[in-house]
Amino acid sequence: MILQPILIAELAALGVGTGFLAGLLGIGGGMLMVPFLTIILSARGVPADLTVKMAIATSMATIIFTSVSSVRAHHKRGAVRWDIVKRLAPGVVLGSAIGSLGVFAVLKGSVLAIVFGLFVGFSATQMFLGKKPAASRQLPGTAGTVAAGGVIGFVSGLVGAGGGFISVPFMAWCNVAIHNAVATSAALGFPIAVANVLGYVAAGAKLDNLPPYALGYIWLPGLVVIALGSVLTAPLGARAAHALPVDRLKRVFGSILYLLAAYMLWKGFTS
Repeated sequence: MILQPILIAELAALGVGTGFLAGLLGIGGGMLMVPFLTIILSARGVPADLTVKMAIATSMATIIFTSVSSVRAHHKRGAVRWDIVKRLAPGVVLGSAIGSLGVFAVLKGSVLAIVFGLFVGFSATQMFLGKKPAASRQLPGTAGTVAAGGVIGFVSGLVGAGGGFISVPFMAWCNVAIHNAVATSAALGFPIAVANVLGYVAAGAKLDNLPPYALGYIWLPGLVVIALGSVLTAPLGARAAHALPVDRLKRVFGSILYLLAAYMLWKGFTS
């Protein structure tokens, strides 16, 4: 696969768009990146079973870079609950390893496409409903937090997301203030991404049908260009959130997500 100018432009546009929307709407860029990376890779002759896996893995790898800039901003405001990060991180790393190194490698790309499509459809529905889980209790004990972290890391590894759609509602349900939950979820994105990426690299290391510039399941050109674009525009999106009607935009974006979910489901059932 030759890195033509048009390909670089496509990846840059994807990075700029996902970064801005992530900052504006507080969503993970993976919901946009995975479907469009699947389209980009499919159009360039990557085998069908590989496209979804590489899209998910590459999307997760970009979170390593975007989470750092996000966490710095949240930390300056004193919003990150590092005590919760320390309690959830062991389970997150364990769940991520099981998901990315074990289950991810075994499942077919078509199955992962269906799982991703259902995940995005659920996320879109949550945007339309706009419901916030009732804060009703405290965080569970050690075993409970390890288990919760394991679920967050495992599901994140299968869909290429930073885990915010699971960790934020979970922490809010456990009586963590919503702004602390969002900031802490951003901090958890880094260990989730690192653990999953290591698993993706190891799981795909012995494959002989990978496209050029691949490191395991990670597609390096996509990672570099998208990460650069998203890191630059995420702060702009965060600033725009204070001036634009975010609730209305979430409904519009939710409609787009339904289309992307439908595409991924179609991809999964027809592959």
